[in-house]
Amino acid sequence: MSDAPVDRNRRTWIAITCGAGAVGGVATAIPFISTFEPSEAARAAGAPVEVDISSIAPGEMKTVEWRGKPVWIVRRTKAMLEGLKKTDSLVADPNSERHPDEFTPPYARNEWRSIKPEYLVVVGICTHLGCSPGEKFQAGPQPSLPDDWEGGWLCPCHGSTFDLAGRVFKNKPAPDNLQVPPHMYLSDTVLMIGEDKKV
Repeated sequence: MSDAPVDRNRRTWIAITCGAGAVGGVATAIPFISTFEPSEAARAAGAPVEVDISSIAPGEMKTVEWRGKPVWIVRRTKAMLEGLKKTDSLVADPNSERHPDEFTPPYARNEWRSIKPEYLVVVGICTHLGCSPGEKFQAGPQPSLPDDWEGGWLCPCHGSTFDLAGRVFKNKPAPDNLQVPPHMYLSDTVLMIGEDKKV
């Protein structure tokens, strides 16, 4: 008879201990299990990116990140577009025929390499060794650039130059034009990068 209260107390403590252990086990397991799910940043890195382009003035460039890469959106002026005709004979792949599926989607295989002539959308990574070229939009003679420069980009690492359609000039280390990523217009002022739904 004297053992009964001891057994009840022991059972109560065992139950409390088991309950605390179960709660602790669940609390420990939740963060561990959550490591198997992709983080918000990882999901966002591969997801399409919506960009408001209404604030880009003619002649300006906006940079956004998509899949960890810089994507340049350039609003070209009429003078910039006219300059492309002058560079046709100077660039290595004027019609984007080298590796077209990899670097230029069908809807950008035109003289502007874009859906809308006014806007250029390219990945800002040199196709030589992955450097990021610098903006050189001003036309005319400049250091490291030809006297008849019509504007574009200069890669500082090895001197590759690209025109305002992202086309690489002849006899430069970069083997291909800048990549045009999949993209589409959701409206006149909103661009989606990373998805095109067969534009």
